[in-house]
Amino acid sequence: MKNKLFFGGLAWATNDDSLREAVSQYGEVEEVRIITDRDTGRSRGFGFVTFVDEESATKCKEEMDGAAIDGRNVRVDYPRERAPRGGGGGGYNSNRSW
Repeated sequence: MKNKLFFGGLAWATNDDSLREAVSQYGEVEEVRIITDRDTGRSRGFGFVTFVDEESATKCKEEMDGAAIDGRNVRVDYPRERAPRGGGGGGYNSNRSW
């Protein structure tokens, strides 16, 4: 998916609307999502922007990587695939001998 970008190093004050405003000059934005801490609701300092087309994303990446948004220089790149996460623990194990 070459139309989605990762934005790292965002200011705590950056929100979905301000990030959308900063990147909308590069093309039509489909989705903006700042990742927040589930307990505090505070930004974790990174987010994702999905453009409608790949060309807009490429231009945004080239021009915004290292640029300032809300007073912070941000890193812009294509997102990496998340590594598979292990399953949860604590389940019943019928093979366990007591």
